[in-house]
Amino acid sequence: MQNYIELQSVSIEIPVFDANRSFRRSLANRLGGEINRNEKKKVYITALHDISFSLKKGDRLGLIGHNGAGKTTLLRLLAHIYRPTKGQYICRGRVTSLFSINLGMDMDDTGLENIHTIGMFLGMTKQELKKKQDEIIEFSELDDFIHLPLRTYSSGMLTRLSFALATALEPDILLMDEGIGAGDANFAEKAKNRLNDFYKNINTLVLASHSDELIKKLCNKAILLEHGSIKAFGDVDEIISVYRGKGALKKMNSVSCY
Repeated sequence: MQNYIELQSVSIEIPVFDANRSFRRSLANRLGGEINRNEKKKVYITALHDISFSLKKGDRLGLIGHNGAGKTTLLRLLAHIYRPTKGQYICRGRVTSLFSINLGMDMDDTGLENIHTIGMFLGMTKQELKKKQDEIIEFSELDDFIHLPLRTYSSGMLTRLSFALATALEPDILLMDEGIGAGDANFAEKAKNRLNDFYKNINTLVLASHSDELIKKLCNKAILLEHGSIKAFGDVDEIISVYRGKGALKKMNSVSCY
């Protein structure tokens, strides 16, 4: 069976120019990496280091680790927001991201204009957009506000539009962070029901979460990240046990992710 996602010794190194030590340390903590110097003594953050794994149809991967371990950086790599500094990332299939879901929206354009711009960026054809447009507007509950610039929207309105647009796609691969919001309580319940249907139709899932319960419910394998590197890969219960300090790490899972 062909891999949907394949990473081969991928690293992401982010150069840091003219920054003081406290800022560099703060940046490293946010990105989940370590501060290093190359042979020319230039400072860079290793946000991800030597990441290798592959996912096939039916794989549902949980990303586990402390804040700053590299979970969000890895999601952004898989979403093509970041590009590898070293190694190779191969992705086969349509990807939808449910994290930083306002990313790429133009605040001076109307909601309707953003539906078309972001929809095409996400890989939707003009025919798909035409079919999905009314559904997106109805689900977002924006009504006539859809014709106003996004700068007039509240944060909840922006979230509803972004969520409706992202979940209108029929992706092969879903990338998700548990931290996404969905507006007020009524809309959050509607969003939860939509996500439950969404999960059933996707081929491959990558989920970053601090919730053991959510990882166990949605995933069939897991990666434990630590300072931008893979510490362990394998069965969900085993990896969670290692992360919580209740289990021993099997050597084979720290080496092979294929």
